[in-house]
Order: sequence, then C-alpha cells, then structure tokens
Amino acid sequence: MTVSVHAVADYFILKVDREAGDDITRLKLQKLIYYAQAWYLAMHDRALFEDKFEAWAHGPVCRAIHKRFQYLSLNPIPPRTVISDPANLDAETKGFLDEVWDIYGQYSAAKLEAMTHQEDPWLEARKGMPPEQQGETPISEDTMAGFYRARMLARRRIREK
Repeated sequence: MTVSVHAVADYFILKVDREAGDDITRLKLQKLIYYAQAWYLAMHDRALFEDKFEAWAHGPVCRAIHKRFQYLSLNPIPPRTVISDPANLDAETKGFLDEVWDIYGQYSAAKLEAMTHQEDPWLEARKGMPPEQQGETPISEDTMAGFYRARMLARRRIREK
C-alpha cells in the first residue's frame, strides 16, 4: 500500500527542530522525499508513493510538491502548511521515514542537491543536458531501485568485513 507524497512531505516538515533554529526549504524537502522514495524502492521493490520525480537543474523534483510550495520561493516552509496528519501513517512507515531523516535531515539543501547530482538516477535522466538547463525528464524508478540497492549491499559487505 502506498502513502501520499504529501503525507511524507508533511512528516518531514514536522520533524524540523524549529526551536533549535532549524528550518526546511522546498529544495531540501524535495531531496528528502526523493531519498525516501529511492530507498523504499531499493528495500521493498515498490514505491512508497505514486508521484514520480523529474531531473530538474537543481536535482530531483516531484511536481506535486513543487506546485504545493512554489509560492514560498526560497523561504522556509512553515509548519502551518501541513495538510495531513502524521498519525495516519503506520508505525513501519514512520520508522522508515525517521531513518531517512536521521541520515539525510542533517544536511543542507545545497549538500543534498550536490549529492543527487553525483548519483546515477539523476545523471542518467540529465544525460546530455547542460547543468543549468531546466529539464523535465522522468527519473527511472528502476534506476533508482538498482542504484540504491547496490549501495545498500555494498554497505552490508563493508560491515561484514
């Protein structure tokens, strides 16, 4: 069973420790939901949510999330924009999203963008495009699953040594 991409986005928006001075922008949110989808595909052989990603100049973008928060421009996303109740996510999904947050939430939007720009799924979809060219090429979920599954297996091998 898939969940809504908006529920995943809202979960991450509410994870931000605003009391510590942290915030989240559209760019960072896009990368977090991308990594959630990518790792879910790698681990479960199915999508976490139905929405797809496109290889835009600043990394993977889910058009539905882009449209939802476009009005904010570069401003942080306020918690009042949350439209779904995270309590509706099952414990397994929350646990998975917490793992994604623990790994990737620490990074800035710029760092996450740079990371995606070095990874095969985005690179494959952008093949032949100049870096600044706005693209809408879909990022292959098969490539996402294969790339992150290979990373997962490589990490396991390293741990076993």
